[in-house]
Amino acid sequence: MGQGRKYFLHLLSPEELKQRGMTDKKARLVIQAYPVLVLSNEWLEELFCAHCGVSRWCHVIRHDRVLHTVRWAPRELWEQVAHVDPVVANPSVSEFSRREAGRQRSKRSDGGRFYDRG
Repeated sequence: MGQGRKYFLHLLSPEELKQRGMTDKKARLVIQAYPVLVLSNEWLEELFCAHCGVSRWCHVIRHDRVLHTVRWAPRELWEQVAHVDPVVANPSVSEFSRREAGRQRSKRSDGGRFYDRG
């Protein structure tokens, strides 16, 4: 897919596997064997839209080498990604770095800043 950050989904319950088409018996056996199952064909990825100029988090499902399903990532899927929350700021990043990273978002298409006059 894209070149953005990618986080694979982690499943912890048989119900999550059943939602993806697995039988109840097989889902229970898989979770017993692998208490945390990492899906290799399903992940959250930050993709850039050249049309609107914004990066968005998408839920990607790979069906085969060519066919993928991509949709906007719903909030509840982040619960299935280990140790990541896109809303909470990373505590290892300084306030200065966080502020400077946001400066680019304050630029207008003509090169000026939103708070500049004229």
